[in-house]
Amino acid sequence: MTPIVALSSGVIAAIAVVVVIDIFAIVFGLSFVRAKRAQQASEAGLPVETGKALKPVSRRDFFRRSLIASLVVFGAQFGGATIAFLWPNLKGGFGSVINAGKLEDIKAAIEETEQPYYYGAGRFYIIGYTGTASDDVDYASEGVESQGLMPLYQRCVHLGCRVPFCQQSQWFECPCHGSKYNTAGEYKLGPAPRGMDRFRIDVTDAGDVMVDTSQVVLGPPRGTDTLGKPPAGPYCVAPG
Repeated sequence: MTPIVALSSGVIAAIAVVVVIDIFAIVFGLSFVRAKRAQQASEAGLPVETGKALKPVSRRDFFRRSLIASLVVFGAQFGGATIAFLWPNLKGGFGSVINAGKLEDIKAAIEETEQPYYYGAGRFYIIGYTGTASDDVDYASEGVESQGLMPLYQRCVHLGCRVPFCQQSQWFECPCHGSKYNTAGEYKLGPAPRGMDRFRIDVTDAGDVMVDTSQVVLGPPRGTDTLGKPPAGPYCVAPG
């Protein structure tokens, strides 16, 4: 299969600006050429091709057109910068499929630190999942769990605050309004309407952990508890 090379947003913006400038320069230059030829034909008593004599460009017209050219160039640059800012980042950032690292390295980091593996650029945690599937919830069949790993969106489903992991309780605890989730991101306490949202995950044959952040998978409903574990210690955020 032939690989498809995606142009970066900066390259696309630069191409757009150059194209606009080139088009305007060509049109602007041709107007001078036509005016000059018409003047020469008129002085020589020859008929003008367009059916009427064209006046040479005056100083006032020249400055007016220069001002218009400057405005067009500025508009093209501003438009290109806007496109570059709004263009989606499809090269490893949030909103794309992200290579979070090697399976063995991520599992080793989780075991060593006793907390989820955090990937800031992708806005997700990866947890070591050891829960039991039920008739209502089967994370593997949903594509959000693979080989004992599951990615959780860092955003609280209540009002969108980033939810840190509490080392003491071994739960995710939102500092904004006190919503709490167990290690699997399943709802336990607070105003959150459901568990933490997830992303789909896939582990390649080479052991690369690929997380698809282009689509959010809604978290499990309240009452879901595939771990059956109480908090391991005191809360980091007092219950509301």
